[in-house]
Amino acid sequence: MDLGSYFDATEGLGVLSTADRQGKVDAALYARPHFLDDKNVLFIMSDRLSHKNLQSNPNAAYLFVEKGDGYNGKRLILKKVAEEESSPSIEALRRRVTCPAEKEKRTSKSFAVKFRILQVRPLVG
Repeated sequence: MDLGSYFDATEGLGVLSTADRQGKVDAALYARPHFLDDKNVLFIMSDRLSHKNLQSNPNAAYLFVEKGDGYNGKRLILKKVAEEESSPSIEALRRRVTCPAEKEKRTSKSFAVKFRILQVRPLVG
């Protein structure tokens, strides 16, 4: 199964880790990546610490733990290659349907951040 199909078919919990220029690490819960092709993924990011870190350090890691028993999943080693700010295409990509009241609460900018997959590693427990 290719990675795009794997992430489309597999439920679980994802964590995106980034670091700033000085190496101070941050980790945040993130939805499954959107696959553009077999080497590039896209994450929708709010204007928060993870996104800020990527402005000075383009490297990131995404850890995905499959729903269920045990420790099955994937680790993606990533490098940011591009981003796009608040466009209609971002809303079209969102997997989670939100009610109109929740959409109105969104006051921060959103970014479609594209990453190149440098390495794929299994999750080992």
